Amino acid sequence: MRHRRKTTRLNRNKAHLKAMMRNMATSIILYEKVKTTQSKANLIKSTVEELITMAKAKDLPTAMRALNAYLMDTNASKKLTRELLPRYKERNSGYLRVTPLGFRPGDAAPMVQIEFV
Repeated sequence: MRHRRKTTRLNRNKAHLKAMMRNMATSIILYEKVKTTQSKANLIKSTVEELITMAKAKDLPTAMRALNAYLMDTNASKKLTRELLPRYKERNSGYLRVTPLGFRPGDAAPMVQIEFV
């Protein structure tokens, strides 16, 4: 039964899903755009937007500790605080854009590009 479950797990166990989400969030912050499937992009979009909003709300040392605890690379947290936060100072939400790219040739999975606005 689906009682009170908020998100899908993409046929992965909890540890694999958490590692995948952390890796994708780190890649999106470092490279500013990632090509992935639509279902993965929809899951990671809210996570990255929450990280940016949290970093804006807290003071710098607290935000850096929280970002380093979630992200896989310290360069990603540095880039988020030094480059991305000043860029989105006036914006309240909607930091990411999901653009459809078509279908993957092997299994016809819908592919998208998730990138910062």
